[in-house]
Amino acid sequence: MMPLPLPSQSPSLSSEKQMEKPSLSRSSSSSSSVGSSMMVLFLCLCIVPISVSSSAKQQLRFSQKGRFKILQVADMHYADGETTPCEDVLPSQVASCSDLNTTAFVRRMILDEKPDLIVFTGDNIFGSDATDPIKSMDAAFAPAVSSNIPWAAILGNHDQESTLSRAGVMKYIVGIKNTLSIFNPPEAPDIDGFGNYNLEVSGVEGSSFQNKSVLNLYLLDSGDYSTVPSIPGYGWIKTSQQRWFERTSAKLRRAYMDSPETQKGPAPGIVFFHIPLPEVASFDSSNFTGVKQEDVCSPSINSGFFATMLKAGDVKAVFTGHDHINDFCGELTGIQLCYAGGLGYHAYGKAGWERRARVVVATLEKTEKGGWGGVKSIKTWKRLDDQDLTKVNHQVLWRKSSPNIRRKGRLVASL
Repeated sequence: MMPLPLPSQSPSLSSEKQMEKPSLSRSSSSSSSVGSSMMVLFLCLCIVPISVSSSAKQQLRFSQKGRFKILQVADMHYADGETTPCEDVLPSQVASCSDLNTTAFVRRMILDEKPDLIVFTGDNIFGSDATDPIKSMDAAFAPAVSSNIPWAAILGNHDQESTLSRAGVMKYIVGIKNTLSIFNPPEAPDIDGFGNYNLEVSGVEGSSFQNKSVLNLYLLDSGDYSTVPSIPGYGWIKTSQQRWFERTSAKLRRAYMDSPETQKGPAPGIVFFHIPLPEVASFDSSNFTGVKQEDVCSPSINSGFFATMLKAGDVKAVFTGHDHINDFCGELTGIQLCYAGGLGYHAYGKAGWERRARVVVATLEKTEKGGWGGVKSIKTWKRLDDQDLTKVNHQVLWRKSSPNIRRKGRLVASL
């Protein structure tokens, strides 16, 4: 694979050697490859400065084709643009590789997949190498902003390691054009973290579900590092966040099951945060789809959020980042736990193993009257940053169970 040449028109700032995750075990094979399609040359001709917008938030809604597509972007680790080197790429690719390769890949994904929503799941910038975090965030989110597609972001464990606090980083994100990101829910002023919020995806316009949220998205701050001296390692989703999630899930359940179009159960939910739960370590190659090439770096304590989601009853899938060379999905007690795989070129990776991004698509069912109803299925795949944007690991994460219907004296399953 030949290296991708990129123009030098991003912010020119200094760069330092990237830090690994502190004091936690990690696989020794840390490298990655560079996408090589010449077609993307025009995609990175410039990094446009982002202006703060005060325009109203866009409403998320299923298309007239009954689909809603999400692009998950994990671990961009953006720093100082063209002066920031790539990590773990092939020797022949080092000279031409920088943060601009990350930008090029995100743009290619947006143009090819045409998502309805882009979700950035943390470590959007690599703070310790970002001389100016504002410029770094402007450049990192530029492909989403220029696409005019709604987008949302949460924080990882590296975003705040420059000159802005976690609160400062999130405050800046929520003011960027086209973002649906929220600093924190107004109804939970004492919630832990920054960037806890939910997004509702309404049914097809003109359908009987147009005023119902038929797909619920929960985004949470999984923290950075433990602040409890006796507990080492990474942060975790706190009790205050779980209580907010429980209240929000219950409220959405009541709204979905209420008239009009009364439903017997909740609308499916999808959850996004950065650091994987301890339960992810229970999977092995016999019960997941994708690859596991490094240890699961989760918090050293289990705060119980998986049990909280299970009790709520609406969550069908969880999407995280953090461990860049893991990209698998595994099901545990009816909930799919999925990695995206690392996208950023300034993030550690594995030479010859392409950077990647995850796509999630929810599809609606048809009602008895032929209109669009609630969600029928949730599917996913990943795209690789190679010449063809190769699609891998297409799978169904969840499918609505078919009700049994009695016809002519016998029980059959509806189609």
